[in-house]
Amino acid sequence: MDPRTTSLLTLYTEGRTRFTKVLDTLTAADLPKKLAPSPNSAGFLVRHIGDVELLFAKNVFGHTDVQVRASTVAKGYDTGEWTDLAALKAYVQESAETLRRAIEATSDADWDTVIETKEFGKKTKAEALGRIVTHTAYHAGQIGMVVKYGEWAS
Repeated sequence: MDPRTTSLLTLYTEGRTRFTKVLDTLTAADLPKKLAPSPNSAGFLVRHIGDVELLFAKNVFGHTDVQVRASTVAKGYDTGEWTDLAALKAYVQESAETLRRAIEATSDADWDTVIETKEFGKKTKAEALGRIVTHTAYHAGQIGMVVKYGEWAS
């Protein structure tokens, strides 16, 4: 692997630890919790992280073979359906592995390639990687707050 790619993969891996640490302590009882007035449960946020990681692998890194049904993005709101802890953990494990493979396949020169998405406009692949790292960490923080202070949705 090229040196820049190795460094950026290390950054992604370390940045995702905020999420993996909260995921390790998550219980099935935590998944329906919400922090008022937020409409999103912990389960929705876990699924959303996986959805967006898969979208990044496909749309930012060009891995068009990635199959993704980004239900949290498509629906745009929490339907309360994300309550199976084992399924959610498997989903975000697969999303992480898929994104990792996409990062590993990127050459050093390709990190400066400009991509454009409707969500965040024009960015280099390196800048887009920063976006996904901060996206995951942001929502991991939300999950931590929901688990600690949230209540079960009624």
